[in-house]
Amino acid sequence: MRVAFDTRPSAQSDGVGRYARCLLRSLRDTRPPADELLETERPPTALRSSAADVLHSPCFDGAMLHSPCPMVVTIHDLSALKRASEHLRGGVRTRLRQLAVQRAAGVIAPTETVAMDAGTHLGIERERVTVIPEAADTSMYRRPDDEIAAVRERLGLPEGYLVLVGGLQHPDPTKHIARLAATRRDLALVMVGATRPWAHELPDVILTGEVCDEDLAAIYSGAHALVLTSEYEGFGLPAVEALACGTPVAACEAPAVREVLGDRAAFVCSGDMQALVDAAQAASRPAPAPPEWTWDDAARRTWGVYASVSALAHQQKPVPARSGRRERRPSGGAVEGLEAQ
Repeated sequence: MRVAFDTRPSAQSDGVGRYARCLLRSLRDTRPPADELLETERPPTALRSSAADVLHSPCFDGAMLHSPCPMVVTIHDLSALKRASEHLRGGVRTRLRQLAVQRAAGVIAPTETVAMDAGTHLGIERERVTVIPEAADTSMYRRPDDEIAAVRERLGLPEGYLVLVGGLQHPDPTKHIARLAATRRDLALVMVGATRPWAHELPDVILTGEVCDEDLAAIYSGAHALVLTSEYEGFGLPAVEALACGTPVAACEAPAVREVLGDRAAFVCSGDMQALVDAAQAASRPAPAPPEWTWDDAARRTWGVYASVSALAHQQKPVPARSGRRERRPSGGAVEGLEAQ
């Protein structure tokens, strides 16, 4: 079996990029001897139908309307589809991507919560979705005190602080970042992630910008606690990473985060930033251990999805040739990632 993995998302600095990098590394390590992993940075439309038995798009935006071979798509989060205003602003591009995911031979979701959302918002049957949890990268572990102190000095961090990890490029009302920044607290608040100018207007916070994994692990290790503010999460990977570094977690109630963490975090009512800060400041070590699931576990389960999709494709009869009538396409050409074959 030959599997083509679309590596383009691995260059991203967000959670999707981390997923693609970590999974790809473990797919290499766990590859069955008879199988082949084709890593492609080319647009997937460049693949010939004979080049691969399965194509894996590790994110929603990479799904193709007309894949040259059976396609597997990973859905990380469908929060945008839960909010009608965002869905409407997405227009044709969003609807085409939804259609592409609906056509996928296999779908991977990180939690049962996202799997159920795929049924509710995309009409994808539950049996077509495989839940494969994510995990902390191997670089995420409790760093020694001297390493923590060095990173803290270099980034100008105080000795005691709460940390929030995630991109700050766009204001998101479901994450309550501005309200968190304005919430009364005794400890400093450090925000880690790429920023845009609006984030620099937040009061009384420390912005580190993007950092490397080693620095991130040290920031986690030195924090009093991690805070998760979001009402919608597909998994909540920063919480698992923080626990792997020995740091307690305080989170707003979100079904996926509760599913992943269980009783490993202090949960407060969604949107209550004062309760979140109070819970984080009251946290004590040792933090609970993270879930035992690893990226190698995820990779082995993913190879199983590939095998199932490939076997099903070989069992099915050839699809009859389409009529001469062409599908209508949006004006202005093809949508990136959705080009027709």
